Amino acid sequence: MTEFYAIGDVARRTGLTVSAIRYYADEGVVAPSEHTDGGFRRYDVQAIAKLELVRTLRELGAGLEEIRRILGEQLALPELAETHLDLVERQLGQLRARRAVLRTIVRQRTTKEQVSLMHKLVSMSDDDRDRIIDEFWDAVTEGLDVHPTYVERLHQMRPHLPEAPETEQLEAWIELADIVQDEEFRTKMRDRLHAGFSTDQARRLTTPEMMARVEKRRDLFLEAQAAQQAGVPADSPQAKDIAERMAADTAEFAAAITGEHDAAATRRRMMAYDRDESAKVLSRLTGVTMLSRYLTLVATINGTPKPDPDRAAATQEWIAKALNQ
Repeated sequence: MTEFYAIGDVARRTGLTVSAIRYYADEGVVAPSEHTDGGFRRYDVQAIAKLELVRTLRELGAGLEEIRRILGEQLALPELAETHLDLVERQLGQLRARRAVLRTIVRQRTTKEQVSLMHKLVSMSDDDRDRIIDEFWDAVTEGLDVHPTYVERLHQMRPHLPEAPETEQLEAWIELADIVQDEEFRTKMRDRLHAGFSTDQARRLTTPEMMARVEKRRDLFLEAQAAQQAGVPADSPQAKDIAERMAADTAEFAAAITGEHDAAATRRRMMAYDRDESAKVLSRLTGVTMLSRYLTLVATINGTPKPDPDRAAATQEWIAKALNQ
């Protein structure tokens, strides 16, 4: 049996005023489902769903003709709900974007021009975002004497903003887009890259063969990190095995760059690892710090693990302890 609701109940359910419901009825947008003997309008669930959709469409700025066109498609209740859901999802996306912009404005001394730019940034298409990142890497790698595949790898380190990003992801994109278009940031990154790859040894690192070795070292380090995070004791046979393989691979990696194989010296350096000293060295490397910020923002946008220096240092200490057993 169909249930009907008085106009006052419909107003409470939809958030529309009684006068607005009457207006939409008079304009032929959503007619009452029936009239009582006394001439009072009553609405069923289907009509209420249409009125809820009308409210959402009006909040999104739709005109009366557009609303008529959408409702004129004679949608069943599940289809109406699906259309309404799509609109609400779009509205949520717009609200997240506004919240990200407002939070950034609150944190920074933002000018009117910057506010306009922020709104533009969060509304960009995927192609526009890719263009900004490509322009950045084109600028900072211009004239860089490295293997072409290394430049391609740099270009691949890019953000992929999801269809329904969280506020944190939008805020990260606003910051990333700002720094990659900043001339000072670009200049410093370009200078550090050119200085960092100014020697034959450094340039050798960018070849496909050496990049494959880098991936192998990364896999070994992740194995060590997983064991350390799982609570494997540094004095256990498993830790010893991983650390020995790390030491051997590090010595081979160094030999491939320098042409000199000194496993004993490599092992001593790894055994003497000092977290504070390592942090001091990294802090003096401007290029590393800047690239780390870039990668942190990209990871935030992509929803992937962020660089974690403390976690990496804990793993290095675990390896050192295992080698010292």
